Amino acid sequence: MADKNNMVVINLDRPRILRFGHKALKLMTTLTGKDFNNFEIDNANFEDLEKIMYCGLLYDAKENNETLKLEDMEDLLDEADTYTEIMEKMQLALDAAFGQMAADQKNLQRIVDQKKKK
Repeated sequence: MADKNNMVVINLDRPRILRFGHKALKLMTTLTGKDFNNFEIDNANFEDLEKIMYCGLLYDAKENNETLKLEDMEDLLDEADTYTEIMEKMQLALDAAFGQMAADQKNLQRIVDQKKKK
């Protein structure tokens, strides 16, 4: 059984589980054309955001015997209360997938990179 701690609930057309397991992460890198070493959520465009959320919501669709298509994401994401909620839930789910330590290391690397640019 999957560890329930790596799931985040986002309210769209209904409460949906956002989860980034191995399959979702692998598909995410394929759809966005980015690997984990140069993947920056802060720099993602709207198409990448739809692809990322699509991958994370596939678990919920499967659990609910639904067929989710990438082209459905634009309308589905419009169901969120705010754009900020989408970004926050996506970040929480990715942090859960990689663990907080990975998120802390990524933030530290950003700080180092910014100081190098100055």
